[in-house]
Amino acid sequence: MINFRYHVVSLTAVFLALAIGLVVGTAALNGPVADSLKDNVNALRKDNQQLRETVSSLQREVDLEEDFVAEAAPVMLAGKLTDRRVALVVLPSGQDHVEGVTAMLETAGASVTGRVEVLDKFVDPENGTELLELATRALPTSVPAADLPRNSDGVETSAALLANVLLERPQGTPPVTEADVKSVLSAYRTAGYINADEQIGTPAQAVLLVTGQPYVDRDFAKKDSAVVTVAVQFDRVGPLVVAGSGASGGNVVAVVRGDPTLSKTISTVDHANTLQGQLVTALALTEQFMFNRAGQYGVNSGAASLVPKLTE
Repeated sequence: MINFRYHVVSLTAVFLALAIGLVVGTAALNGPVADSLKDNVNALRKDNQQLRETVSSLQREVDLEEDFVAEAAPVMLAGKLTDRRVALVVLPSGQDHVEGVTAMLETAGASVTGRVEVLDKFVDPENGTELLELATRALPTSVPAADLPRNSDGVETSAALLANVLLERPQGTPPVTEADVKSVLSAYRTAGYINADEQIGTPAQAVLLVTGQPYVDRDFAKKDSAVVTVAVQFDRVGPLVVAGSGASGGNVVAVVRGDPTLSKTISTVDHANTLQGQLVTALALTEQFMFNRAGQYGVNSGAASLVPKLTE
């Protein structure tokens, strides 16, 4: 019969075995195994330190490159866009680098006539009918109805109307009055489709569309397509440069570069989120003005070169 003493002896034997195992294991680890582990830890520590130094060095190089661009920009851009009027059309994804792009335009001597921020509501597929009705109501007498698309695409029609009031009209056609410009922008601003400077009134000679990565929500395909539609409508009225970030997926930079017709008239810059890209954006606008020529610039797929060649 198993009694209490038996249990005590059994437990004592178990704990004694554990103690002996710990002693033996510790002794083994204190030998070659411990030395090997120590060597591995020291090697990993050394590799980690080297990686930290490499990252630090690369970051320093990036900082120096940006410092170089900042110091070289006034020399490279001096007078390039003097007396040129440029309107900024900004998508939500381009908010992070619009200030840097604007600074480069001003360094080149451009006059920014205004900034229109296209809100997500504008490209939401749910609002197509409302946009179409708004374009009909907001159409001023100085913009012929024949200049707008005759279809049921609200984004296309509204984008065409905005392009016609923001950009200088073709020679020989009546100009849009300042009052009409303000009226159209006010209508879209009140309806919650755009944010726009109150003082916009002077028509621009070119548009810079500032954008970024493509949409990722469930309606991403329709929204990305709507952004391309906006770009196409502005391109039909005047010179257009797209300052973006990346050239993958369905973003407007990728679509333009993949379209043999659009790429002939629309310039793209795929790294406008960097100082280098912001400088190139100003040069791409210069190329449009000087030679009426489009180009694809940057560091991603489809870029023809890093910098426009401002020669015939």
